[in-house]
Amino acid sequence: MGTWDVGPFDNDAAADFCGDLDEAAVGEREDIVRSTLIRAIDTVGYLEASESEEAVAAAALVAAQCPGGEPADLVHGTEEPLPDLTGLRDLALQALDRVMTEPSELMDLWAESDGGPWRANIRRLQILLLPPPPTEQPA
Repeated sequence: MGTWDVGPFDNDAAADFCGDLDEAAVGEREDIVRSTLIRAIDTVGYLEASESEEAVAAAALVAAQCPGGEPADLVHGTEEPLPDLTGLRDLALQALDRVMTEPSELMDLWAESDGGPWRANIRRLQILLLPPPPTEQPA
């Protein structure tokens, strides 16, 4: 596993995932993101680090399209345009929750080092993915 920083695209698995998205047909990209999120959510046993890293990258791509979201990493993120992924917010939140729930290899690996900045990045993504508060109706 090659990891060079704490961001959602700062590892080999995320960079490969984004490369695969770039190579996929435009109409398949949303389904790839969705299936990556669902694969993490549906993992009952030990969640491997590479699957977690792909799920975090997928969630970051969704969060990037939410209000206040930051654009995906220009070096290791996707280069090709993505469809509107905001309909996947709930799945992205669930996937991040699964990554942060035992048994999770990625969470364990970050616990062995200074994982505080990584956990802060995950929390920031979770906040971005929360549904917007309901707007008040005029009386």
